[in-house]
Amino acid sequence: MDQNQRQRAIFDLVRDEDVTRVTALADRLGVSDETIRRNLKALVEDGLLIRRHGEVGLAEPAVDAPFRRRMRVNAGAKKALAALVADRVKDGQVLMIDTGSTTAYVAQALAARRGLTVVTNSVEIARHLVGRNDNRVYMAGGELRADLAAAVGAEAAAFIRQFKADLAILSISGVDPQGQFTDFDLDEARIARAMIDGSTARLIVADHAKFGRRAPVTICEPSEIATLATDEPPPPDVARWLADCGIEVIVADERRQAAAE
Repeated sequence: MDQNQRQRAIFDLVRDEDVTRVTALADRLGVSDETIRRNLKALVEDGLLIRRHGEVGLAEPAVDAPFRRRMRVNAGAKKALAALVADRVKDGQVLMIDTGSTTAYVAQALAARRGLTVVTNSVEIARHLVGRNDNRVYMAGGELRADLAAAVGAEAAAFIRQFKADLAILSISGVDPQGQFTDFDLDEARIARAMIDGSTARLIVADHAKFGRRAPVTICEPSEIATLATDEPPPPDVARWLADCGIEVIVADERRQAAAE
């Protein structure tokens, strides 16, 4: 690993895994503390990282700071869920992936896939997949929202509607037998709707915190969803509703994912 590669690895560890101490970074990368300090100096001078209270942190741009905080919530469960979803994706497929903290981890888990065509409105998802393994990434434009780290609006939805995908991978805010698949944000729901209309199959990713949660905006009819991927079995009432709707439920094993790491 040369110096540039090491600096990128350091930045990724700080950003994605919240590794902030010199000794921890050195252990993860198998180099000395002094080597890490030299690389950190360059990253700080470039304005990518900042030093604070004996640790380092992101010099976060306004566009994705709130989103990064969301990614740290239930991170272990989301990573396990992402690995499960990535196993369902084949090389060469055309995917639509909407913005979300869990779908961002799905993008990371897709690193081993080759020749993907990915349509997304998410800055984070595009960043992880562009320029890797002959992937082609199409990024929707529109209003860029800091809390979502994604583009929304009529322009973004119209861009997405130009494509046809094998699979849409979608995030949601709530899974409720009465409220169905829902979101708190109308902008996000409209993007999801465009992806549903443009895809042959649709898979929803939702960690266990989404079960029983109600949100005001309905995303789609249950009949439009083939699979729900989650990190824990749904509670009985939700499980019955999903079964009645004919939706396949797949459950990740967080412990197995932790062992793999």
